Amino acid sequence: MRKISLFLGFMAISISSLSQSVARPEILVLGAYHMANRGRDIFNLQADDHLAPKRQREITQLIEILRKFHPTKIAIEADSESPRVARDYSDYIAGKYTLSRDETNQIGFRLAKELGHHAVYPVNVEGEFPTQRVVNYAKAHGSSDKLDALMATFGAEVKQEQDFLESHSVLEMLQYLNSDSMVAREVAQYYAVVPFGESGDYAGPDLLALWYERNIRIYHNIAALLESPDDRILVIYGAGHLGWLRQDVASDATVTLRKLADLTGQP
Repeated sequence: MRKISLFLGFMAISISSLSQSVARPEILVLGAYHMANRGRDIFNLQADDHLAPKRQREITQLIEILRKFHPTKIAIEADSESPRVARDYSDYIAGKYTLSRDETNQIGFRLAKELGHHAVYPVNVEGEFPTQRVVNYAKAHGSSDKLDALMATFGAEVKQEQDFLESHSVLEMLQYLNSDSMVAREVAQYYAVVPFGESGDYAGPDLLALWYERNIRIYHNIAALLESPDDRILVIYGAGHLGWLRQDVASDATVTLRKLADLTGQP
C-alpha cells in the first residue's frame, strides 16, 4: 500500500510539474478610468485635462511600467467592427494624427508605437443594459427607496474615485482601481441589483446576465488575438469591466492572468 501511495504521489508531482512547464499566453487587463470623460455610464468620473504637461508626464511614467509586461499585442475598448482604430493608429505612426485625451490613445496608441507594433486591436462589443426595467420593478413592488439608496451609494463611490484622482498621479489612480479590493467592490455593485426581481420578472438578475454576456463576448474577441504561447496581450478597458474580464481570463485554462500589481510590486 505504501508503494502505491508513493507512486501516486510521484505521479501527482510529475503532472503538476509538467503543467507548470507548458508555456501559456499571458493576458493583463488594465482597468482604466475614462480620461476623455466619455459620459456613457450611469455615474461618470470627471477627469481633468490629461493633455496638460503634468498628466502627460504621469502617463509617460505609466507607460514605462507597462513596458515591463512586454506586450506583443494591445487591445482597447473600441468598436471591434469599426475601421477607425486601424486608420487612426496608422496615421499616428505616420505623424498625421494627433492623440485624443482618451485612454485608448494616451495609453494604447502611445505604448504600441513605442514597442513598434503595427496595429492596435479594438475588441469592444456593445450590449443592452436595461436599468429602467429594474427601476420599474422597484416602483411596482414598493422598493424604490432601497434602489435609490443603492444608486446613491454607487454615486458616492464614483465621487470617492474622482477625489482620489484629483490628488494622485495617473499611475497611483490605476493602482487604486486595479487593486483586488476595488475590483471586488465593483463586482459586488452589480450583484447588488440581483434582489430586484421575482419569478416571472427577473429584472435585476437579467440585468446582471446581460452585463456578463457583454463581457464574455469581449473576452472572446481578446482570446481570438492569441496566436502563440508567447503572446502577452495588454487589454486597456474601463474599470467596471475589470472584475469580469479578470474572471474570464482566470477561468480559461489555456492562458495566464497577469495584473498591474505584478509590474509595480504594489498590491
